[in-house]
Amino acid sequence: MRKTRAEARPPAMTNTDRPHRNFYGRTRGKTLKQSQRTYLAEDLAALSPGDVDWESNPERKPLDLDAMFGGRDVWLEVGFGGGEHMVHQASRNPDVGIIGAEPFINGVAMLLGKIRRAGVENLRVHPGDVRDLFDVLPDKSISRAFLLYPDPWPKKRHHRRRFVTPEHLEPLARVLKPGAIFRVATDIPDYVRQTLEEVPRAGFEWLAERPSDWREPWEDWISTRYEQKALREGRVPHYLTFRRKG
Repeated sequence: MRKTRAEARPPAMTNTDRPHRNFYGRTRGKTLKQSQRTYLAEDLAALSPGDVDWESNPERKPLDLDAMFGGRDVWLEVGFGGGEHMVHQASRNPDVGIIGAEPFINGVAMLLGKIRRAGVENLRVHPGDVRDLFDVLPDKSISRAFLLYPDPWPKKRHHRRRFVTPEHLEPLARVLKPGAIFRVATDIPDYVRQTLEEVPRAGFEWLAERPSDWREPWEDWISTRYEQKALREGRVPHYLTFRRKG
């Protein structure tokens, strides 16, 4: 007898089953401005996607995305930096719900300020490791995902820390719907190499047909501060588009 999706999911985990996950990278930077501290204190809780952290959800119960966004398609941005792209997409696509994950609290505060100024309401923010968010996202629930200018970890011995490794790509593939689009932008040639090697192995197909498909930005792209820095320093951005296989 064929199992339903709920029956096929692994048994619920508890705090005693919590996997050991090393996190590499900064969670804090310069001292926050008073306005940024205000955004965090007043706005962050209301924009939470729900019980993501292990302390509040040790059984790793899935989030109710239909209740969160009223049945709309849901997009995911992994490491949203200062949040300009996330707010831009939310403004352009009010019929879509967008969840962003970012452990760098200064970036979270910057995003919250942009949300206030833009007045968008179709966003949710997880100020932490996206792997914890993957735990509680339902299977085949995300219609589009973005990985934009991720930490390059340039030293060879640190390449295993990059997002484009099985530790991250396998759960990403699980939560994406068949046919969902996954966009990657980076200015690091070796990151391009690793992305093109690892992402197809995780169940994606690269959609490029000609060089301009990965050398020119997407039509709905807004240049981020990380891209502007790359251009000032003479690095060439690459824009890679993948589709989740069915």
